[in-house]
Amino acid sequence: MAEEQETFFSHLVELRDRLIRIVIAVGVVFVPLAFFARELYSVLAAPLLATLPAGGQMIATDVVGVFLVPMKVALAVAFLVVLPYVLYQIWAFVAPGLYAHEKKLAMPLLAASVILFFIGMAFAYFAFFPMVFGFMAQFAPEGVAWMTDIEKYFSFVLTMFLAFGVTFEVPVIVIVLVKIGVVDVAKLREWRPYVIVGAFVVGAVFTPPDVISQFMMAVPLWLLYELGIILANLIVRPAVVAAGESDYRPPSDAEMNQELDRAEQQARDQQT
Repeated sequence: MAEEQETFFSHLVELRDRLIRIVIAVGVVFVPLAFFARELYSVLAAPLLATLPAGGQMIATDVVGVFLVPMKVALAVAFLVVLPYVLYQIWAFVAPGLYAHEKKLAMPLLAASVILFFIGMAFAYFAFFPMVFGFMAQFAPEGVAWMTDIEKYFSFVLTMFLAFGVTFEVPVIVIVLVKIGVVDVAKLREWRPYVIVGAFVVGAVFTPPDVISQFMMAVPLWLLYELGIILANLIVRPAVVAAGESDYRPPSDAEMNQELDRAEQQARDQQT
């Protein structure tokens, strides 16, 4: 019992140390970026400013908003810069508790998750925002000055970045679910109609209430789901043989993983 408590507290201490390292890393990157906070916000606001009519501009309704909002942008950029380091700290914390075959799978999936998240953000910035803001500008009533508060714009952009970043993680999620045996590829194909409907529901919830926005989130989500099925089918081979080839059935990945886990557990028991 005492050993378990000692192990638990040692894990808490390690978790605290790694969180402190993450905070320090974000702070170190944030300090120089803070001097360029206004320029960073200008880059973030470029898709909207490009669609505003001549003389149009953004507004700040909060007294300190003109200072706080650019600083929030700089902080968000700092976190994105150190995101690989953050994920490394998370990986270093959980890796000792993983088996060898789990580590081999986790590292590529972790790297792919980071890349796909940034691709999702890039899609939102370069494709989604110009399309949506251009659509909104065309529907602005005559005589109405279409301007937005910088705080509300930042919240909207951040929400869309997170929504599209998570959306582009769908292939990784599909592969993990198949790899750990929660679902198989055949079942995923059966779920295709429900996923398509669900993609449009997600698009309707997380995007502005116009058809273009919903399509720009729903269609990539569906296509990424299809990509996840293809990759899962390539990575996780079916555990059956064609009829008439042989009566021998090769072990599935789940069975091989169980055997590896059993062997590693026996080796640990012998050491203790």
